Amino acid sequence: MPSDLVIIGAGIAGLCSAYYARRRGLSVTVLERNAAGADACSTGNAGMIVPGDFVPLASPGMISTGLRSMWNPESPFYLRPRADPDLVEWCWRFFRASNAKRADAAGPILTAAQMDSRALFVALSEQAGLDFGLQQRGLTMICATPHALEKKAALLDKAKALGTRATLLDADGVRALNPGVEIACLGGLHFPDDCFLDPRRLLEALHRAVEDAGVEIRHGVSVTGWQRRGRVIRAVQTDHGEVEGKQFALAAGSWSPRVSAGLDAHLPMQAGKGYSMTLEQPPAMPTVSAILVEAKVAVTPMGRRLRFGGTMEITGLDESISQRRVDGIIKSAGQYFPQFPASAFAGTPVWRGLRPCSPDGLPFVGRLRKHDNVLVATGHAMLGVSMGPITGEIIAKLANGDKPPAYAAAFDPDRYN
Repeated sequence: MPSDLVIIGAGIAGLCSAYYARRRGLSVTVLERNAAGADACSTGNAGMIVPGDFVPLASPGMISTGLRSMWNPESPFYLRPRADPDLVEWCWRFFRASNAKRADAAGPILTAAQMDSRALFVALSEQAGLDFGLQQRGLTMICATPHALEKKAALLDKAKALGTRATLLDADGVRALNPGVEIACLGGLHFPDDCFLDPRRLLEALHRAVEDAGVEIRHGVSVTGWQRRGRVIRAVQTDHGEVEGKQFALAAGSWSPRVSAGLDAHLPMQAGKGYSMTLEQPPAMPTVSAILVEAKVAVTPMGRRLRFGGTMEITGLDESISQRRVDGIIKSAGQYFPQFPASAFAGTPVWRGLRPCSPDGLPFVGRLRKHDNVLVATGHAMLGVSMGPITGEIIAKLANGDKPPAYAAAFDPDRYN
């Protein structure tokens, strides 16, 4: 019998979609190209739930910031020039979206979606009993320069207007949130409603939960095409044979444009490579998660471990590691946290992952208009974990014939088609 829903991708978006679809009584099959336990994009990220992050990737100043940093081999941003029509289109659309009007319009949408997602995370932890190290201790954007602190202070009124709690702190206020940690800064912006977790534990907990609920997960299965009949997709073709389904959800992250070949879909995305290093025995342990603003480095406590992550490399589906950019993360850690010299990172493995980035900073979540039974859940950039549960809830509602929240219209996967 064909499953009610076949999901392509077993990352956060795919497993959350499976979880909420199964709760609605739908039979679900998940296809994942990687082997079980692989270090994909959903495992090594910063693990942050950030309703306070209401400024989309495409925002005023991003173009000039990117151009200035491209020539620095340790910079947090890099775009590799290449003769690729998809990259040219993405850059053009990103340029058009990077203005104040669009960023202001995206703010309420991102806030509402992430507040809903936060509530679902709390329910997963406290009601469903999933153990993934959820910590509701907030996040601080730490600033080391007057210019950065001034820019973050300007967000205070916007945050309050969106219903997001935020507090401007001086240097002593930042340090007071992290007893025993030396922090070199001028101040920061604290968001007490933000949370953090261990993304690997989250993925493992979701994997167990959906399998216990009867979801079939097939690892090591790659999509090669689609069998269609008019407006309806009958089956997905894979390197292990055809898989029939009544509905299909594309949640393949940065590989979604490639997997969608053969569908009437146009999903302009670029993979944004990021790195992380997780210290098993850190010299000091911050109490709350943090963004080192000028360096664009995320810092997340995960039990007794501490993760530093950052960079945005637009280099295509290239999973190689640039040691110079890793060195940039290490150097920045020591500049903000004097207790973390470069030697503290010696021998620490480097993780890398490819974030799926849309041109306007909003994900692609919804039903394709040219197909009666195809859904999309991708394009979240750095908000993949933060928006995982609400993405799954939207996909499950659509698959079950229920109405999604009104703001989901902004995530229309056909908006560039």
